[in-house]
Amino acid sequence: MEAHLRKAIVLLSGGLDSATVLAIAKNEGMEITTLSFDYGQRHRFELDATERIADSFNVVNQVVMKIDLRAIGGSALTTDTIDVPKHNQDDDRFQGESSSIPVTYVPARNTIFLSFSLALAEVIGANDIYIGVNAVDYSGYPDCRPEFINAFERLANLATKVGVENNHRDQPALRIHAPLLNLTKSQIIRCGIELGVEYRLTHSCYDPDPESGNACGLCDACVLRRKGFKQAGVPDPTQYVSD
Repeated sequence: MEAHLRKAIVLLSGGLDSATVLAIAKNEGMEITTLSFDYGQRHRFELDATERIADSFNVVNQVVMKIDLRAIGGSALTTDTIDVPKHNQDDDRFQGESSSIPVTYVPARNTIFLSFSLALAEVIGANDIYIGVNAVDYSGYPDCRPEFINAFERLANLATKVGVENNHRDQPALRIHAPLLNLTKSQIIRCGIELGVEYRLTHSCYDPDPESGNACGLCDACVLRRKGFKQAGVPDPTQYVSD
């Protein structure tokens, strides 16, 4: 990498959104380190996807951190005792939003992930952290809202050495980028296509087939993904069990 490139950390989950964010950061000329988490999720297919996606963008620095959120539980994604909700794929009433927070919400997950990225950023000298949260087509998670991102950026510049040492500057030392925040899923897909994202490499499903890894097609993530490709007018490369 050329020495003058600005260093950035991209939180990479293996899904459609984070892959698009990686493409955006790459297009903005960042020297990228991807950060993914083996956190005790129901399956490892998304971790396999992170490597495929990072490799497709020639990312050399790929970090996978192992933490145990199963010890906390409280989510259908970190325990086998809570079923992943399923929906009729033809039911247009499902919009991915609800008046209540769904059981697929992992308690404080984005706060935890961003905290780890903050520590890594300080060590490697990165001033930019990219995350693929979305406040339009999403499942109602509280840590996907603009209020959360803004608050965490303020925290980042209060709680770090680099933030304190640079507090006299007009711009914060650490920036949290959420470029998908106000985009629909179809807009995200179109953006990614333009930037060369190979969506066949991504994995979004919460409850894939344990053998093949094929997506269930009926969980929140799958329904939103199907809807996004349909509205974008782009063929969905995903292999679904339900097809």
